[in-house]
Amino acid sequence: MQAVQATQFGDPATLELVTDLPDPTPGPGEIAIDVSHSAVGLIDVFFRQGRYKDQPGMPQPPFVPGLEVAGTARALGDGVTGLTVGEQVVALSAGTGTGGYASVYIAKAALTVSIEERGIDPALAVSVIPNAAMAHVALTQVAHLVEGERVLVHGALGGLSAGFPGVAKQLGAGRVVGTVRPGKLAAAAATKLPYDRIVDSTDLHSALGDEKFDVVIDPVGGTLRTQSLDVMFPGSRLIAAGNASDDWGHQVDTNQLWFRSVTVSGYNAGAFLPAHPQVVPAALAAAVEATAAGLADTDVEVLPFSQAVTAHQRMESRDLDGRIALTPEA
Repeated sequence: MQAVQATQFGDPATLELVTDLPDPTPGPGEIAIDVSHSAVGLIDVFFRQGRYKDQPGMPQPPFVPGLEVAGTARALGDGVTGLTVGEQVVALSAGTGTGGYASVYIAKAALTVSIEERGIDPALAVSVIPNAAMAHVALTQVAHLVEGERVLVHGALGGLSAGFPGVAKQLGAGRVVGTVRPGKLAAAAATKLPYDRIVDSTDLHSALGDEKFDVVIDPVGGTLRTQSLDVMFPGSRLIAAGNASDDWGHQVDTNQLWFRSVTVSGYNAGAFLPAHPQVVPAALAAAVEATAAGLADTDVEVLPFSQAVTAHQRMESRDLDGRIALTPEA
């Protein structure tokens, strides 16, 4: 099979296309997928850079990056039901965070959903369905969103964030507002994502005035996380869902949580989903429905595996307003 390998930790040039790897076969409860599209995410960049190399279970070179794929079912392992060979599917990471940039991918059947006959482009499907599923879990299981509540999503156009507005609307949110850096405001004005409004994240007070929110989704971190406390009601919930700011020293004053009577909860899908597998089927089903209904539409650029270096360079520079997907060489 073809695959893009990170041959060592470092810059994008460490990514190399190899074409002679053996085809993997699925074990019990697994599915082999002939990959048509592999999602490219910021977490892939972090793994390649070696940011988490000293954490237990993190990938070590050489490894194949990639968390999510779309394609057709190639073979089913023992005990797999509800899927058929040749069916169009999308799969989330099996938990290792690797393996997606390959022409054949082994997924857990429980983390795979059919998109057969749903009319969803596979490049869009792989770019939005996994994130919409993760958003559904965050909103229902961690934030406990109530119909009519108001939701604020930081980094509104980012991969994970883009999954939230459609799912929040699907769940009955009364209003969904996004924030972006000033350089992204033009792209935000043109987005098809169902935000009610997208504002400048660098000055929340001026941008939002007296508006406050019941749920804040924050994959950005840093000072924006602390500033978010000012736009929350007593009883509001902030979900810390990432650290795109790369500010690892930032801390939230817990006394402020007490005085304001607000909650801050962490949400890492890679940790949460394996511990709560029972929530995955409903989340995947909701994500497919939201995507089919046009609630997750975003621009997706498709590049061949041979341009994985370019894809990672653009991810590092944040030089994109939508998503990038890789496809095997013809």
